[in-house]
Amino acid sequence: MKTTKLEIKRKPGNEDISLPKYMSEAAAGMDICAAVESEVEIMPGEVKLIPTGLFFAIEPGYEIQVRPRSGLALKHGIMVVNSPGTIDADYRGEVGIILGNMSKDSFTITRGMRVAQIVIKEVVHAEIEVVEELSSTERGKGGFGSSGL
Repeated sequence: MKTTKLEIKRKPGNEDISLPKYMSEAAAGMDICAAVESEVEIMPGEVKLIPTGLFFAIEPGYEIQVRPRSGLALKHGIMVVNSPGTIDADYRGEVGIILGNMSKDSFTITRGMRVAQIVIKEVVHAEIEVVEELSSTERGKGGFGSSGL
């Protein structure tokens, strides 16, 4: 398995918040926890920014993707609104998780709760080339269900 270094700095006063952690040996993502000062209630249809109390530095050529936790999504309708969220290699601010509540019930975020997962991904930059015509394919312009349900 390929590895890269992820440097983590804690915001003062958040030493009690667990660092991101792989919950199994083959897990692709690390669970990340909420560093809320007090309970945060997310009402149905509402979106809230949840602090983590963490700052990251990852090597250039990588990004950190923020994704929902499947259990929170299935059981409570809690999702990462901009999923996957991206933390760029040059971002040095506190990481926040944008959570939304798609259920019909309110949901409470508590300090130290595992609210999302982060996945380290390689980044490839595109070299832009403007052309008069694109190469043709069998699919062509078909989209939005054109290949079947």
